[in-house]
Amino acid sequence: MTAQHDSAERYDIVGVASSAGGIHGLGVLLGALGTAFPVPILIVQHLDPRHRTVIADVLGRRTSLPVKLAEDGEHAEPGVVYVAPPDRHLLVGPEGTLVLSPSEAVNFLRPAADLLFESVASVYGARGIVCVLTGTGSDGARGVDEVKSQGGTVIAQDPDTAEFRGMPASAVATGAVDFVLPLEEIATVIRGLVATEGQG
Repeated sequence: MTAQHDSAERYDIVGVASSAGGIHGLGVLLGALGTAFPVPILIVQHLDPRHRTVIADVLGRRTSLPVKLAEDGEHAEPGVVYVAPPDRHLLVGPEGTLVLSPSEAVNFLRPAADLLFESVASVYGARGIVCVLTGTGSDGARGVDEVKSQGGTVIAQDPDTAEFRGMPASAVATGAVDFVLPLEEIATVIRGLVATEGQG
């Protein structure tokens, strides 16, 4: 990594998507990120909208980072994990303002990873990292393509090690993925990427 690339290597946000098998996957990832994580983490996990969700409580027991359901209009703070609530798309706007949208489902999904990732690409460009974990279907594939086209960094769980390979395999198939990794190695790579911030 050369000095002239440092400005492009400064990351300001991490977006993560998961579906089937995702609670375990998210728990492993978040639990390995440590305590003082320098950027916000936004999560889309497909949830049943008919039930009150306890995902923030469940994930909060697996990580030392604060975990909460995202609220419309709040500012994403470094080191905090924001989870999309059931039946609302989670997007990030200018200056890290979170947006919860009741707009129509994307491929029958709300929240949809594609919309989160596309908003990360639009607002953060090369300063965004997105990650696709276990899940069925192809949600996130369109979004990772957009993130990559804007210079961001894309990580996918190795489909061969994922509990459900559909989502990570669809992401890998786009050709936009920078790192294909076993679940247990993803946090180390993300920590290494965000640690480059400010170095030069």
